[in-house]
Amino acid sequence: MNAEIIAIGSELLLGQIANTNAQYISKKLAELGVNVYYHQVVGDNKDRLKNLVESAKNRSDLIIFTGGLGPTKDDLTKETIASCLNKKLVLDHRALELIKDYFVKVNRDMTENNKKQALVIEGSHVLANDFGMAPGMAIKVDKKTFMLFPGPPKELYPMFDNYAVPYIKQHIGESNVIHSKVLRFFGIGEAQLETELEDLLEEQTNPTIAPLAGEGEVTLRLTAKHDTIHGAAELIDRLEQKVRKKVGQYIYGIDDTSLPQEVIKKLTATQYTLAAAESLTGGLFSKEMTEFPGASSFYSGGIVSYTNEMKTNVLNISQDLLQKYGAVSEQCAIKMAEEVRLLCNADIGISFTGVAGPEPLESKAVGTVFIAIAMKNKKTEVFSINLAGSREAIRVRTIKYGYYYLLKQLQL
Repeated sequence: MNAEIIAIGSELLLGQIANTNAQYISKKLAELGVNVYYHQVVGDNKDRLKNLVESAKNRSDLIIFTGGLGPTKDDLTKETIASCLNKKLVLDHRALELIKDYFVKVNRDMTENNKKQALVIEGSHVLANDFGMAPGMAIKVDKKTFMLFPGPPKELYPMFDNYAVPYIKQHIGESNVIHSKVLRFFGIGEAQLETELEDLLEEQTNPTIAPLAGEGEVTLRLTAKHDTIHGAAELIDRLEQKVRKKVGQYIYGIDDTSLPQEVIKKLTATQYTLAAAESLTGGLFSKEMTEFPGASSFYSGGIVSYTNEMKTNVLNISQDLLQKYGAVSEQCAIKMAEEVRLLCNADIGISFTGVAGPEPLESKAVGTVFIAIAMKNKKTEVFSINLAGSREAIRVRTIKYGYYYLLKQLQL
């Protein structure tokens, strides 16, 4: 079964809201073994929606519509779909009673146009709306299945889980499941990663490999199709081992995780505490660390020593060091990390100093960055990197490198 999802609503095209419904439905369909080949968005226009329906009918077995089931004139989804299928709209009395009950509960008068929400396509299977008024519906015509859902996620998600999934399972025609695993990489670019995995990418059939570049990092989505989840997982595991043999040193996490989350896992497991001294990053590292619940158990605190005066007065960095080597130097980074660790009574100190731009500093090019990590009872390590991009991109990537080096140090 091949599917596509059509979202209706001019607010989507105007960028006023994000189309999270399509993402949610695609994920659920993948779990059912249904291929989603198209996502489309159309405004509140009957003719354009009709054109999309006709193209969808020629290429998809399951066509899912979201939005446009409300009481107003611009809510035209079911009217348009019914017209395309040569069907009438009929009143669903159970839905109408639920709508009436809602208005009684909120002590408001029900306007006449709210009855429109109780209309469904003739001959359709009605999907109850447990958290709103407009029901969903499913209908099969000429071997094509059409499903309509309300737009609000708080209504669509439970409706899809509780009523649409059982319906699709009943009509799916095959029992395959699609299972995916995401491998997360740092320290290697997308082009280099693809080069290293060229043979695997050329050979792929089932499972498949999909590279995706992010902000300073890369992910690989491994996807397998099988008649059981266990079988799909075994296919992915075998492929993952091949990937790890080639580029395993760059993998930092699996599935829904991030560099800071992985660092926090290590800090929690070791019961180490961390403190940061930030110059070019201006407190961004501390902000990100403290966004996690329970941060006080692993993060002692941070100091933004943006000027040389702050570096001297707060972090005890001597004027001699600053004059001899500069603030953007290995020597300054080392001293910052060691001093912040002592000041915050932490097990680990990390420092960030460099040139975010837009102009060079101390004869150092924009993107020159030094990161130092001082661990109790260990020699302080310092890392020199050269980054490209905007001021903001350099600051964000600097922090990511900080997490990456922390992970490496915590794994030693």
